[in-house]
Amino acid sequence: MRLLDRYLLRELLVPLGYCLTGFFVFWVTFDLVAQLDEFQRRELLPGDIAAYYLVKTPEVLVTVVPVGLMLALLYALTQHARHQELTAMRAAGLSLWRLSVPHLGVGIVLGAALFGLNEYAVPDANDAASLVLGRRLPPAPGALGPEWEPNLAFHNERDQRLWNILAYNRETGEMRSPHLEWRLADGTRRRLVADRAVYTNEVWLFYEVKELLYPPQATLPSYRGETNILELADLTETPERIASEIKFTELSNVRAAKRPRLSLRELQDYQRLHPQLGERDRSKLQTQFHGRIAEPWKCVVVVLIALPFGAPSGRRNVLVGVASSIFIGFAYFIISSFSLALGTGGFMPPWLAAWLPNALFALAGVVLTRRLP
Repeated sequence: MRLLDRYLLRELLVPLGYCLTGFFVFWVTFDLVAQLDEFQRRELLPGDIAAYYLVKTPEVLVTVVPVGLMLALLYALTQHARHQELTAMRAAGLSLWRLSVPHLGVGIVLGAALFGLNEYAVPDANDAASLVLGRRLPPAPGALGPEWEPNLAFHNERDQRLWNILAYNRETGEMRSPHLEWRLADGTRRRLVADRAVYTNEVWLFYEVKELLYPPQATLPSYRGETNILELADLTETPERIASEIKFTELSNVRAAKRPRLSLRELQDYQRLHPQLGERDRSKLQTQFHGRIAEPWKCVVVVLIALPFGAPSGRRNVLVGVASSIFIGFAYFIISSFSLALGTGGFMPPWLAAWLPNALFALAGVVLTRRLP
């Protein structure tokens, strides 16, 4: 790495660290004030509150990193422009694109980090936060704890299995009173009713099972049987796939429009298990899928947005450029959310809803940068 690249990188990373720290502290302070009564009602200790914000951190970083990068880059560029450093560098024969290589590199690295957070940390952040909120309150008599999902029902369309579960434990994968029904290869309908089920060694174990077999076109069972333990190794519904079922069921259009909330693996598994999705659900699923891939590129797009507005020399031009870039940057984030809402609602092709804001603002940044003298 050239000495100049190291200098430009250092001048960006220092304000970036301040911006991210400031945004995070501001968010924690604002959220703490807003939820203090709720924390007290739930009898949370300081350690519980710290754990709550720790599990929420990945979701917050996905939001603040692109904004913090844009503001840090604007600050770095305006400092270079104010001290005529960019003018000197360009007079030495370096193009603005060459000078932006360290900045684009930071955008790519941060985008890759956000992709990792979105794939492995963010999808489970809300569930983990809910568990922390409910850890101190004892459940009411007969009530289930926060880790239990009551009255869960879903249909595995690919394998034609229908599940009805009285209660499902998100942490352990335990089921209470599961009812399972599907058709065998010869058309026979098989129904299982169990007291509980657990997932161990990659197989489902059902306890206190009652089994019924219905021949094709028959309304009465041809076989009735009971067993204490029944092992079913051919079931493809793992706890991870059941968790994605719960997340997709809870995913309203409003939440889906704000940001993709399912990992790519969960989205692909859900689509494989539901090949006959309705048009609205398919639009929501595809918009989430393309949005998950497009979101990390925001870090590169904000670099392209900030570059033509922070680089011009002259005090007046710098101030006007910074104000314009901030306005355009926030317009970009608003339009991205609006575009996701259109894709989720089926008013725009999902791939277009996810990628159009990135493409438009990146193209605008490139064109404006090329026009700089």
